[in-house]
This record gives sequence, structure tokens and C-alpha cells, in this order.
Amino acid sequence: MSKYVIVGASAAGIGAVEAIREVDPVGTITVISEELCPQYSRPMISDFISGKASLEKMKCRDDHFWKKNEAQALTGRTAVRLNLTERYVELDGGDKVDFEKLLLATGGKPFIPKIEGADKEGVFTFTTFSDAERLATRIESAKRAVVIGAGLIGVSVAEALAKRGLEVTMVEFKDKILSLILDPAASEIVENAIRKAGVTIVTGQTVQRILGKPEDDSVVDGAVLTNGDQVPCDLVIIAIGVVPRMELVAGTDVKTNRGIIVDKFMRTSVPDVYASGDVAEAYDFIFNENRLLALWPLAHLEGRVAGYNMAGKKTDYPGGTSMSALKYFGIPIISVGIANPKEDGYEVLVKHEPEKNFYKKLVLKDNVIVGMIFVNDIERAGIIFHLMKNCVNVKKFKQELISENFGLATLPSRLRKKMCLEG
Repeated sequence: MSKYVIVGASAAGIGAVEAIREVDPVGTITVISEELCPQYSRPMISDFISGKASLEKMKCRDDHFWKKNEAQALTGRTAVRLNLTERYVELDGGDKVDFEKLLLATGGKPFIPKIEGADKEGVFTFTTFSDAERLATRIESAKRAVVIGAGLIGVSVAEALAKRGLEVTMVEFKDKILSLILDPAASEIVENAIRKAGVTIVTGQTVQRILGKPEDDSVVDGAVLTNGDQVPCDLVIIAIGVVPRMELVAGTDVKTNRGIIVDKFMRTSVPDVYASGDVAEAYDFIFNENRLLALWPLAHLEGRVAGYNMAGKKTDYPGGTSMSALKYFGIPIISVGIANPKEDGYEVLVKHEPEKNFYKKLVLKDNVIVGMIFVNDIERAGIIFHLMKNCVNVKKFKQELISENFGLATLPSRLRKKMCLEG
């Protein structure tokens, strides 16, 4: 019997192994992963597609990581069933892995809507390295691609394909791209940059049918939009988003909502069973409630918290929130927290310089920052995030936060000294 069993070997699984070994150098660890090489950075998948990064460059831990941490890595294996009464995980092929403590770090899977023709050759998702490998191979003979979805995944894959010289059409159901992290003004800045790079953006539409070639209907030849327009293409990439992989806990006593519900120690409703990463609903310090937050850094932190607690070192999860720091089509963007408040009671501060494509937006509630969007001017975002994370009342200097000269020197001396001491 393994003392610790971890299902999933990406960010959360890696964090858990490292934390366990800090506390318990001898307890047996078994890690189960469907991927043959799981220790890579998923956010870098688009860099692999564009040709900017190889698998070696994508690896966030070396090939000896599991051995150095004395963890048995069962790679290329799938966990198919969970028995919480007899405390084992059943694998494909019928093998059983017993556990004392279990971490579910199964991550997410692509959301694939019902689209006629989605089973044709040339239709891809974009969340794992194996997806990326298949797509990269196909790109060699492709000229045109349709990307369904213009969120973080959709925009990243559109950029990667454009860099490979493909003619790209990005189709988004909502009126604006990146609508979950940007407001309309910020979205327009990014849209203009994307169009300037040669990518066609179609909003307010989605793909209702994927067409096959006249000579071979099983191979992609085009996409039909909801308004009836046809877009010729060799590839279709479905990049609408991900949903938590909760199949293992179906029918068990593990409580779920949109994801697996955990407490501040990453414990589920079942003793000795933990969950972390994209599958878990963990604490969001902005909303003051548990939410799904599919973010690589938070998954790693949640995994570490779970690992510490599994090994007996009581550790609280400090909480996270929606955070995006990215650079698409040459436009640096930072978006944190509530970018688009839908209710009354929020104060919004905006500084927009269209001639420079600069955009800053802060969202406040009761004089505490609860959201921000910075586009093309991100140098002071770290200071703003510190104020946000520590719930600092900014009433006396809030107008200065979006001024051109804002920096540490403009903060009250007492607050400035405290921030300097903290890091």
C-alpha cells in the first residue's frame, strides 16, 4: 500500500510531491498520469505549436524529478475507478493501487459542444502535449484554420497558428474576445492588434457544422457558422474552455458542485481524500467563496497545501483569484479579480490613452481594490495586486493609482515602508 497516492502529475501533483517530501522523506508516493511525460508547463503549449519551444524547454521539472523524490510514477496509465471503502484506485487493465492518503489532481478536460462533423479528421482540442503534437504534425500540410472560442486558449492558439503562417479565423459566440478577463474597451485594443496580425475575428457567431471534403467527407474542408456563412479551412480547433474531470468521484461520497468541494486544507468531504488544481473549487479571496480557478500557479500552490496536510503539516490555503498575465500579439495584459462588475456598489477608475493603446482600469468596493485590467502599461501592476491581496483601504490615494506617475513613492509612507519590508 502506498502511503500517498496522487492522481494527476501536472502542477498540483508536482506541488504535492515536493511538499510531502519536505515533511515526510520516507513515506511511499505513487503518482498516476495519463501522459507519458507529465512534468511540463501547459501554458507553454502554444509556444510549442508556434515553434518557439521544444518539449525540453517546456519541462518544468527534469526527467529525474520523480526518482529524486522517490515517487513511483505510473505514466501512460489511466485511473478508471475509485473505491473509497476499500481505499484503492483502479487503473486501466484492472490494476489496483491502494492508498492511505489520496490527492485528486485530475485537472480539466476540453468542453466540446455538439457540433455536426466534430468527429472529422482535422478537428483538434488544445489542452495537452499530445494534442499539441498531433496538431503540430497536421499544420505542416494545412493552410487555413478555424479556431472556435476567443478566450485565453483560443487567442493563444490563434497566435501560434498565425506565427506558423496559416490563415486563421477566430469565431467567438460573445460580442467581444477575452470577455471573461477584459472589458469592451480593453478587448478592442487586443482585437485591433490581432486583426493587424492578419487574423480574422468573427464575433456573435459560433460553428454549427463542420464540412468534409467532396472527395473524402471524413476530412475537414470548412466550417458553417450559425448565420450560414461558410469558412474554408483545413483545421478546426475547439478552444471554448475546460471543465473539471470529476469522473472518478461520480457515485462516491465526495461532494461536488461545479468542481470538487474542498476546505482551506484542500480536504474533500471524505477523510484522507484531498483535491487540488483545476478540478477543485478552492477559496477565492476576492469573492470570499470557493470557486473554480483553472490557473497553473494556483494549481501548484493548492497541490503544495494538500501535500503538506497529507503529510501532517497543517497548512492553510491563502486563497487565489482569477489572474491572467499574458502577452498576445505583442500586447502585454494583466487582468485580476472582478474585471466587469455586473452589480451596483462598485467604483470604477479608468485611464485610457487611445493614441498609445494604454488602458488601466481599477474596480473598487468600499475603497478596496477588487479588480484590475492593465493593457500595454503593466509596470505597476504588482503594487496594485499587493494592495488588492492585503485588502488595503485606498480611499485617501485612490485617484493616484491610475495616474501616469503612480509608484511606490506615491503611497503613504507607512504603507510604503510596510510593503518594502514584506518584499
